[in-house]
Amino acid sequence: MSITQNYKHIKDSLPDGCKLIAVSKTHPIEVIQEAYQSGIRVYGENKVQELTAKYEALPKDIEWHLIGHLQRNKVKFIAPFVSLIHSVDSLALLKEIDKEGAKNNRVIPVLLQIHIAEEETKFGLSFDEARDILNSEELNSLNHIIIKGLMGMATNTPDEAEVRLEFKKLKAFFDSLKSISQENVRMEELSMGMSGDYKIAAEEGSTMVRIGSAIFGQRNYATHE
Repeated sequence: MSITQNYKHIKDSLPDGCKLIAVSKTHPIEVIQEAYQSGIRVYGENKVQELTAKYEALPKDIEWHLIGHLQRNKVKFIAPFVSLIHSVDSLALLKEIDKEGAKNNRVIPVLLQIHIAEEETKFGLSFDEARDILNSEELNSLNHIIIKGLMGMATNTPDEAEVRLEFKKLKAFFDSLKSISQENVRMEELSMGMSGDYKIAAEEGSTMVRIGSAIFGQRNYATHE
């Protein structure tokens, strides 16, 4: 199937209220232009350099999401335009995003990345660390960020029961935070699910799925970095 057909097939399979983010990392500009012509307007990128290059080259009505690990010294490059940062994994990073948001006179929406997988290689906060950030006095002073929810990646395993349990735990934690009354916290978005497990994620309450290969096919291109 074509990119358009893949996208439509996945989008039609998702429940109402679950947003599809087309993960365009490592795919060249012309491929994204093809996807754009078919009506796809929301894209996820892993790397700041690649994201900024694509932002410059492509139409400005695209909604860009940064879904990969973000270093503090690179926040300034995406702060002027990024629609959502999925991968905030420390208070220090949150403060840097707030600082760059102030410079650009905008409030930057973010998600806290929660470590739910068995693999140690994945980034993310523990439930306790996330709760500490959300209850911290320092968070009150950050006026140019808004925490819109949580993001998590399940273990890369064929064991669907394990994946489902991890998503279920994250959804329960997400629900437990909805009573937080901080000005800059609104628990609205739960970003979980990728090409291999998005159906399980959607069943377990995801509001955003991040799909790359199931839309674009396997990547056979050199990266931009």
